[in-house]
Amino acid sequence: MPRYTKIAMLLHWLVALLIIATFFLGLSMVAIPGFSPTKLKYFSWHKWMGVTVLGLAVIRVLWRKANRPPPPLASIPVWQHKIADGMHYLLYFLIFAVPLSGYFYTYAAGVPVVYLGLWQMPAVIAPDPELKATLKTVHYVLTMTMAAAVVAHALAALKHHFIDRDVTLKRMLPL
Repeated sequence: MPRYTKIAMLLHWLVALLIIATFFLGLSMVAIPGFSPTKLKYFSWHKWMGVTVLGLAVIRVLWRKANRPPPPLASIPVWQHKIADGMHYLLYFLIFAVPLSGYFYTYAAGVPVVYLGLWQMPAVIAPDPELKATLKTVHYVLTMTMAAAVVAHALAALKHHFIDRDVTLKRMLPL
């Protein structure tokens, strides 16, 4: 059975776990009323995780360019391959778009991003209250789109594994 490389698997699962953790941290941090030390700490962690996802996404794309994925399974209908390809393009787009929209939103709000509390990331835009409101909405919509896409992707993998009983999921599992 042709499989993804160990590095591809590591990057896939690491990015997936970070995205899920960042999503739930984001939900919990915005639910905290006011500005407490805990809320500010969660915002920092959320930003650090987003920057990490973005960095890993760059590595992941470069790895995929240099190491082609295994060929599609012949047992799967062509229409399903096309849907899977579209989903993968959407997920790759969102893996970049969500952290970038959060990054721009943060700077439009006039707040620096200090990665791991050590390195201040470059300010790519000046503070702008109107742009801040727009970017907040953009970040939210992209995040919810990513959440839906991740759930659909996971459900499709589980469908292949438990209903179709093919090796789609096994090709990405480091077993």
